[in-house]
Amino acid sequence: MLRNLILPFTRTNIQVNSVRNKQKKVPKVDKKLQAAAESLASRGFLRPNKPWDPPVDIEEKILKICVSNGLNTNSEFDSLALKFSVLNSCYEETGHSVPNSLLHTIETVDDLLSFYETPINVLTPFDALKKMDLPKNLHVQEDYVRFHPDKDTLFNGATAFPQSSTIVTGLKAKKKYEGYNAKRSWP
Repeated sequence: MLRNLILPFTRTNIQVNSVRNKQKKVPKVDKKLQAAAESLASRGFLRPNKPWDPPVDIEEKILKICVSNGLNTNSEFDSLALKFSVLNSCYEETGHSVPNSLLHTIETVDDLLSFYETPINVLTPFDALKKMDLPKNLHVQEDYVRFHPDKDTLFNGATAFPQSSTIVTGLKAKKKYEGYNAKRSWP
């Protein structure tokens, strides 16, 4: 039956598209945003970057460097040598360099301006929370006290949770706090 339908059309050029394996249309995502999201997902939010608070006259400094290299505000970097020269001059002037992971995102002078105008905050969310003005009913304990039965003098080592162990995870916390395994008696 299918042969009878296809046979008359064998001499004409028809392209048959399969509908069974229909692909989903995925919205286009900005390359810069996607690269930043992937990097954040793989490395976490705490980066080994230096903090950067842009000075008030940063736009004038960057534009002055670009004009001295023959570029205006709408120019693109035509060669890698020109891009290197401009980025190196910006680093010498400001002391703030473009990280390797963001070099591909800077294609124009506007991209360079937006990079140098963006402040870099290296605080973790916990550190930022400690510095915020919080409501009266919300408190953040920076240096909290952990219970240890051998060192607790307030209740002579008695705990409210007698068969619960204190497990300390993380290298930083293990240096600061000592964990212990609770003695469990089996009936």
